[in-house]
Amino acid sequence: MLTQQEIINQTAEHVKHLLTGEGSGHDWWHILRVWNNAKTIAANEKADQYIVELAALLHDIGDHKFHNGDETVGPRMAAEWLSGLQVQQEVITHITTIIKELSFKGAGTTSEMSSLEGCIVQDADRLDAIGAIGIARTFAYGGHKNREMYNPEIAPVLHDSFEAYKNSTAPTINHFYEKLLLLKDRMHTNTAKTMATQRHQFMETYLQQFFAEWEVATC
Repeated sequence: MLTQQEIINQTAEHVKHLLTGEGSGHDWWHILRVWNNAKTIAANEKADQYIVELAALLHDIGDHKFHNGDETVGPRMAAEWLSGLQVQQEVITHITTIIKELSFKGAGTTSEMSSLEGCIVQDADRLDAIGAIGIARTFAYGGHKNREMYNPEIAPVLHDSFEAYKNSTAPTINHFYEKLLLLKDRMHTNTAKTMATQRHQFMETYLQQFFAEWEVATC
């Protein structure tokens, strides 16, 4: 029987093998940052560290964005991996529930997490979507999906359903208004709220500069 630390270590190596070199901003380094932020938040919030670490490591193992919108792929892949390590079923259920609930589902929807551990992993994932790294990841994903960087003729939309959000093909700049600028006020934990403040401010400064340069070059 493997120890909890051995299970975490093997899971980290497994995910690293799967996602190293991925080019859309959902690579191993994203997982590593979310994992580390989740550990920091969990320590402050006194959560189940084992659950938090495994869920953080596995949260993007089968992201719906890369599986034709299929939200069942990630939880299924995580369950299969953990079952192979003989992890207890109640732990597997907790982790797969976190993965199912984790995604942002549109500005006009709610993303309720049913456990403290889920709140922590969602906060850690959302922290990596904002600030300087979040900006870089946003443009990496936009390029990966062949989206326009910006089109002033296409206004942002505050999607009122997950389906509408998933099916959006809007320019990358719109994503700031449709998701990223909303995340600071949707953090669950005090630790994440504090970490999000400066990152949010950086995005606002970036957008001010972006539009100033755009205006000069296109007027």
